[in-house]
Amino acid sequence: MLSTWKAGTDCCRWLGVDCQQTDRVVTLTLGGQTDNATSFLSGTIPLSVSKLQSLTGIYLTDLRNLTGPFPAAFFRLPKLAYIYIKNSKLSGPIPLNIGRMSQLGALSLAQNQFSGQIPDSISSLTQLSQLDLGGNLLSGRIPARITRLTQLTVLTLERNQLSGPLPNFASFRSLRFLGLSHNKFTGPFPSSISVLSVNLTYLEMGSNSLTGKIPDFLGNFRSLDTLDLSHNRFSGVVPKTFKNLTKIFNLDLSYNNLVDPFPQMNVKGIESLDLSHNKFHLGSIPKWVSSSPIIYSLKLANCGIKMKLDDWKPSETYFYDFIDLSLNEISGSPAELLNRTEYLKGFWMSSNKLQFKMTDIKLPITLEELDLSQNLIFGSIPASVSKLKKLDVSRNHLCGRIPKTSFPASAFAGNDSLCGSPLPKCRS
Repeated sequence: MLSTWKAGTDCCRWLGVDCQQTDRVVTLTLGGQTDNATSFLSGTIPLSVSKLQSLTGIYLTDLRNLTGPFPAAFFRLPKLAYIYIKNSKLSGPIPLNIGRMSQLGALSLAQNQFSGQIPDSISSLTQLSQLDLGGNLLSGRIPARITRLTQLTVLTLERNQLSGPLPNFASFRSLRFLGLSHNKFTGPFPSSISVLSVNLTYLEMGSNSLTGKIPDFLGNFRSLDTLDLSHNRFSGVVPKTFKNLTKIFNLDLSYNNLVDPFPQMNVKGIESLDLSHNKFHLGSIPKWVSSSPIIYSLKLANCGIKMKLDDWKPSETYFYDFIDLSLNEISGSPAELLNRTEYLKGFWMSSNKLQFKMTDIKLPITLEELDLSQNLIFGSIPASVSKLKKLDVSRNHLCGRIPKTSFPASAFAGNDSLCGSPLPKCRS
């Protein structure tokens, strides 16, 4: 990665080094490759970086083995406006005096190992348009004075251990991206978020402990692309105003205590939908879902669906990656559906009333996980299951010799007369 960085040569020609016309270094940009085990840098960011007095931006992404604290050298760079150090192993606290770097326009320390609280002085970085501290070990409350960062368009604090109620969002009127998922936030849905309706396109608050009802005003977020409120404690009905979310592509309300009726949506092209594990009784898969030409993920587990799978005729199945219809009362066979998919990776239909001959289905070559447990499936198991990463066909009416696989006995338990490894040997 640093093969061009040779002493005695023009550093402005080094890979990742950008200079302005006065031959002063203005940016450093180095990125690793996440699919290449040798594509990383090790060690710490040296204090000598502070000699680059014209440096305006440092972009170090996916280098993975960078260690040490927040670099002290950065405080000696008066023109440094953009810091992106993502997916490394920097650790320790974010400096209490981070507010001294008042010239910063973007600060991203995502996917490192920073710990402790978010310093109150971060509220002095009033020029910030992007603040991303996601994927660290930060704890405590969000500083109340963070509301001074009125220029923010991106605020991401997801995947930390932050707690307490959420702050007042009324001053973040330019915000387009708000990521708060996978923390320990409590309390109701903040009413102050209502002022973000004009610009906000991404709102992710999943995997917290938020309570109360989903507010009607979310229907005013006409530009919303992604909404994730999953894995919380929201109750009551989904507001009828959701019919106004015509541009939404990704909607996840799973694992709450939401009840009927689910509103009729007017979205023309949902990409991913997850309503699993609430208290819905949908009866069937909604038409606005089946008509989507671009949907790739459908998860309606435990949604009170009572239908024959053969009768489900989605307009497009080509792009499906994931289908989860577990814990419903769905009958029939998935054979026709599976034959219409090209990229399916996960298919979960456990605890239904499916009744078909197992060898009648053709598994997509892309399929990795298959769960057909607790149904009424009969016949033998096809050898094609051996290529899967996960399989569960337990508690059906399957019989015959199990093809050679590496799955545990639990994947085949509770059938009529299956035999062979990992179950007892077949009788000769």
